[in-house]
Amino acid sequence: MQLVSKSQLPMLPQKRPHPDSKSKPPPLPEAEQKIYTSIKSKQSMGIWTADIKRETGLPNTVVTKALKSLQNKNLIKDVVNVHNRAKKMFMAVEFEPSREISGGSWYTDGKLDTELINALKRVCLRYIAEHKVTTMEEISRSIEASRVLNVPCSMQQLLEIVRTLVLDKEIEEFRSKGAGEFARVPSGKTCYRISRGKVGTEAGYLASVPCGVCPRISECTPDGVISPKTCVYYNKWLNLDF
Repeated sequence: MQLVSKSQLPMLPQKRPHPDSKSKPPPLPEAEQKIYTSIKSKQSMGIWTADIKRETGLPNTVVTKALKSLQNKNLIKDVVNVHNRAKKMFMAVEFEPSREISGGSWYTDGKLDTELINALKRVCLRYIAEHKVTTMEEISRSIEASRVLNVPCSMQQLLEIVRTLVLDKEIEEFRSKGAGEFARVPSGKTCYRISRGKVGTEAGYLASVPCGVCPRISECTPDGVISPKTCVYYNKWLNLDF
């Protein structure tokens, strides 16, 4: 008998596993697939539990069980709607809640971040008061450079804060004239200063700004006899710890 070495044996074709055989998840049960399709179709807007039941026509118990299963499989997540935190809303995990749902950058976990808002108001007011007249870009650069806040703030966020202060009549918005108190700001550029008019009831600590109640405010000029530089009341107010 003639022996045959392994190298002389014919090569048999090897069956290769399908490339997606391991990565492809198993198909979802019919009810779960129906619910998942409904949720995913809403993308970043999400969908209420009641609307899922209405769209799918499935019984309450089936929907509840399927939602829990889909969450365990990390396919969907529940999100907080700032307009109605009591009702559950669901969204596919690959989407982030839209501004209408999350409330935007001022909300954290569905709650208005009043601490951040008030901190930004104080910082903006202090900077404007110290610089008499300033621009949005200067306010933004100052806050970024000083690192007085532990969270980054975009220009849009700061603009929203400043606009709120304008609406509350705590500061005033102007177009620079390029002369006088506006000399350091290019003509035509939007700038801000502490309000010299009547302060509203919601102004809080700004109601104590001496300029707003000074009977000689019309005579006050940067380099005049009556000036913010020589006013003891104004300097005292600037040194207040907001």
